[in-house]
Amino acid sequence: MNLVDVFDSTSCSVKLSARSKNEALEALAGLAARSEKIGVNKEKSIARALTEREAQGSTGFGNEIAIPHARIGNLESFVVFIALVPKGVEFDSLDKKKVRLFFVILGPENRPSEHVQILAAISRCLSNTSLKKELLAAGTIEAMEESFLRHAGEKQEAPASRQKMKLLVLILYMDELIYHVLEYFLETGIEGATILESSGMGQYVSNIPLFATFIGFMNKQKNHSNTLLATIPANREDEIIRGIEAITGNLDKKQGAMIMTFDIDRYKGTMKVI
Repeated sequence: MNLVDVFDSTSCSVKLSARSKNEALEALAGLAARSEKIGVNKEKSIARALTEREAQGSTGFGNEIAIPHARIGNLESFVVFIALVPKGVEFDSLDKKKVRLFFVILGPENRPSEHVQILAAISRCLSNTSLKKELLAAGTIEAMEESFLRHAGEKQEAPASRQKMKLLVLILYMDELIYHVLEYFLETGIEGATILESSGMGQYVSNIPLFATFIGFMNKQKNHSNTLLATIPANREDEIIRGIEAITGNLDKKQGAMIMTFDIDRYKGTMKVI
């Protein structure tokens, strides 16, 4: 999903005013109603959908940022926009900080996979760039739009079905990176992966009497690993490996992870679960 295609600057604001969470959601619904993609008389239904989503758990994930999102009936295409509340507003964020930046995602009810891709893409834009700092300093909607689209960049569309595929095997000893890798998978259109809990040979070698005295040599923290299995388009193999190494570091120089790929001669079914 290309963020450039779904971003709508007509719904953006650099000076949204709200004194409470409910006021913020209503104000965001009002901004959404400006979009030609939304249609008339949708403001109340959007506010209701955003409120119902917040009842499931706050979308304020911390660092002064929230990503309110909802699926809207009869909406044919996605709408993404940004709103800045200069003074911030209480939003039940995980870190208890007020929210100043809102990234709003509204989408059709029957396209949840694309919805997740957009969420992942925005999350990665925020975690890997200086986007937040630039948006907080943006004095105009034009500056806000330019900054966001520059950081969003061009994303390749999800692969067409039945093309040549490969099996990617990623073994990760670094637990803290698994969610970053999965987020990257979603952003790039890899919608299903199998995750196996695995262990290194150190766990077993240390139990052999001959090697018991070398237990210190076998780092206990490196005994546990996760093995991710995913099917990827063969023509994107190098691109996806580069994307993984942007998270893990150069695997020719760093320990703690290994990537392998294998040709798939035949496949049926899908690992898509969303």
